[in-house]
Amino acid sequence: MPELPEVETTRRGLAPHLEGHTITGVTLRRPDLRWPIPPEIRDLLPGQRVASVRRRAKYLLLDTQAGSALLHLGMSGSLRVLPASTPVKPHDHVDLVLDGRRVLRFTDPRRFGCLLWQPPGEIHELLRGLGPEPLSDQFDGDTLFALSRGRKAPVKTFLMDQAVVVGVGNIYAAEALFEAGISPLRAAGRVSRDRYALLAAAVKRILAYAIQRGGTTLRDFISPDGEPGYFELELSAYGRGGEPCPRCGRPLRQATIGQRATVWCGHCQK
Repeated sequence: MPELPEVETTRRGLAPHLEGHTITGVTLRRPDLRWPIPPEIRDLLPGQRVASVRRRAKYLLLDTQAGSALLHLGMSGSLRVLPASTPVKPHDHVDLVLDGRRVLRFTDPRRFGCLLWQPPGEIHELLRGLGPEPLSDQFDGDTLFALSRGRKAPVKTFLMDQAVVVGVGNIYAAEALFEAGISPLRAAGRVSRDRYALLAAAVKRILAYAIQRGGTTLRDFISPDGEPGYFELELSAYGRGGEPCPRCGRPLRQATIGQRATVWCGHCQK
């Protein structure tokens, strides 16, 4: 599934082509993706000018005066701005027709993505209860320390809890824990304030760098310009079970935590 850097890369790629432009029509080639596409998309979106393209967690919002189109890429979705004459392929489910003879095309082979609606002044139920953005000032070691007290779950599971902090998925949790020297198996409530400060700093640095590098190529993800991300080439832990630790050279361990493959160094991470 595309993680926060992939979604942010998509947002940055789309914003110059959408902001300030008008959606002149909507073409829905099926009535649903993961959930039914609400009628507001067809009834209210045409004629609206896109004021901004925002990201909240792994969701994208196209803000207009009438409301916001809320999109999630799911497991394999992609958004591309294309000439309106571009031939339609089997999994091209939605076109938002733009001025200038272009379309924003939503392609989703597995249909785990979504296209929903958020009325003005409201917060969609999918966005309620989410934690802070990891690159914001509201996320730091003190926040992690306070929320973790009494938690017996592994710190990796805790870090991936969207009510704690949004957008830190499996790849980036593994990489941040490796950089901070914290075992993913350690109970969240048994990590000190100082070590959480290291972990929060690692999350910020790794996510910011992954965005700079265009995200991590994961299954079908391709950025809006058609180029894959390159952060995958620099992973220290994720997907490297059994390979030498970049720090000490010992074989990296691998186990399943919360139904997710987890890799760490038993020597460097405590």
